[in-house]
Amino acid sequence: MPIIRSRRANAHILYDADRLCGVAGKPGDAPSEGIDPALFEPRFWTQRKAVVARAPGRGESLFVEPGELARTTDEQWVLRPYRRGGAVARVSEKRYLWRGAERSRAFLELRLTARLHAEGLSVPPPVGACVWRFGLGYEAALLSVRIPGAQALAARLEGIDRSTLEAVGALIRQAHARGLDHVDLNARNLLIDPEGRPWMIDLDRCRLRPPGRWRENNLVRLERSLAKFAPGREHELITAIRDGYAAPV
Repeated sequence: MPIIRSRRANAHILYDADRLCGVAGKPGDAPSEGIDPALFEPRFWTQRKAVVARAPGRGESLFVEPGELARTTDEQWVLRPYRRGGAVARVSEKRYLWRGAERSRAFLELRLTARLHAEGLSVPPPVGACVWRFGLGYEAALLSVRIPGAQALAARLEGIDRSTLEAVGALIRQAHARGLDHVDLNARNLLIDPEGRPWMIDLDRCRLRPPGRWRENNLVRLERSLAKFAPGREHELITAIRDGYAAPV
């Protein structure tokens, strides 16, 4: 997975050259300027009539069909803009403090995801990230591969079998073994594909750490999420997940 960095005007872009063919920019743009940042804007996909679905939430992610822009023609991508939550969003919903492109949330997430994907962890392959600098601030968006037919764990809790929950626990153990502290581990950031394989998504603000209390904190956070989506069943669900987490490798 060769990760290439390019820049065009105020846009800094990081992308997987094996997955992204790119898109031509304005007439007269030099090829050396790399990928067109328009690729990371919702209106680009809307104008191409390439939006196949939308995921609710902060910023609303788009599921798009890249067509000739992807080297693998049968895959879909997810475009996720970065949006703030909580009280700070009242000041600026989508702008962050500029500390350099490599320290931006988008670049950090792409590099972390690419590393874990290369190590065999079940995370969607990243496609690219774009960071637009505006003076002391920046805005950003991330493209990643959509896992075909996958649904959020939150949507699969009704009638879910124990083996699937144990597989979720095994995935969390694998992530923890690699040092991944998923700071927002919840039932929406775990996907289940049609074969019952779990996937972990949304590594924004996540980091690699030595073993510590954070591992248990991840599981406790997930249990709180399960209580929200399946009230009264959270103990049953997290017990199966913990059993999969503790099972021999």
